[in-house]
Amino acid sequence: MPSTAPPRLFARGSWPEARRIADVLRNETTGGLLLLACTVLALVWANLPGDTYEQVRQFHFGPAALHLDLSVEHWAADGLLAVFFFVAGLELKKEFVAGDLRNPRAAALPIAAAVGGMAVPALFYVLVNVLHPDAVEGALVGWAIPSATDIAFALGILAVVGSRLPSALRTFLLTLAVVDDLLGITVIAVFYTERVQWLPLLLGLVTLALFAVAVQRRVRTWWVLLPLAVATWALVHASGVHATVAGVLLGLVVPVLRSEANGGPEAGPGLSEHFAHRWQPISTGFAVPVFALMSAGVAIGGASGLVEAVQDPVALGVVAGLVLGKPVGIVLTTFLVSRLTRAELDESLHPVDVLGMALLAGMGFTVSLLIGSLAFGEGSPAGQHVTLGVLIGSALSAALAAVVLSRRNHVYRRIEAEEGVDADGNGIPDVYER
Repeated sequence: MPSTAPPRLFARGSWPEARRIADVLRNETTGGLLLLACTVLALVWANLPGDTYEQVRQFHFGPAALHLDLSVEHWAADGLLAVFFFVAGLELKKEFVAGDLRNPRAAALPIAAAVGGMAVPALFYVLVNVLHPDAVEGALVGWAIPSATDIAFALGILAVVGSRLPSALRTFLLTLAVVDDLLGITVIAVFYTERVQWLPLLLGLVTLALFAVAVQRRVRTWWVLLPLAVATWALVHASGVHATVAGVLLGLVVPVLRSEANGGPEAGPGLSEHFAHRWQPISTGFAVPVFALMSAGVAIGGASGLVEAVQDPVALGVVAGLVLGKPVGIVLTTFLVSRLTRAELDESLHPVDVLGMALLAGMGFTVSLLIGSLAFGEGSPAGQHVTLGVLIGSALSAALAAVVLSRRNHVYRRIEAEEGVDADGNGIPDVYER
């Protein structure tokens, strides 16, 4: 009979330093700072004399017989990001089963905002590349690049500048970003898969089904689950479908609650929470930062190279989509859905809070860089310009969001201070005695 004991990240009493590091890596601010540090390091490294950055990034290794003789950059995008999307899949499943997405009325606005926040940036990108006099043929293939939101960066900045903001704002942003990830991986699977090899894909679905049966029966032995997960990833990769899709699917089949056969929901959480606890530090502390290090490096070539890049309609379309399209799409969709349906915005949120959150959602980064590499190829001039566009657009979105949300944070801090005033010292705040 399978064991029902929850899996532990470390044995009791062992590796206390590793446990402390893992706890730090689960902090949203830490994840954002690591991502930022690796991005800056990639830019500096790529612009140093010599060609060491490209040499490392293009170094190939892996078994060729299994179609896995990949470059370091490819391993980071297809392999390490699968870990990131596995954790995202766990989060998405949790939201649908036990979180805000379980309640249709509470979930309606952030889900609609996620759809609008993907459609409108894509429209901005298309308009820029259709109307620009220097538009190049084939540029429209990158329409999905500015449609993504980077969860790690967005929540990291919100944690830094929004300590007093309503908790409902974080919930709205998290729900929006999780749905955004699901839509993003769907776009990758549907629009950026050129040719599907059906036999590996079917075999991958078989190993996925075996993994699902194992976790539903609460099998937690690593030498059973890990080979099944790796086999699923390798077979999906061999099929031509982007391997990160396997990460999401693996996360979605992990149970959030214990089944009635294993003690009922009241007996405690399923494996999803434990796997998220185990893998989030690996995703935050290694997978996503290494992906940023191997993807964000662009040889700018001085001021003239930077000017040339930002004048490219592809880069302009990405910047316009992230900085303008995201907030317009999210705010407009939220307003229309709340007006035309019974869906309501949380009463603790002010419209300016939603605007700040919508600006913050313009930080595409991780998924935007991934879609850019799929759309224009690795190392192409257009791909280099896309990377700069993503970096510039994400930085501008972060700066604008930080200004708006920090001001709102001061407002909530002042309100909190006023509500805590007890001039007569009777233990009851004055605001409740009026």
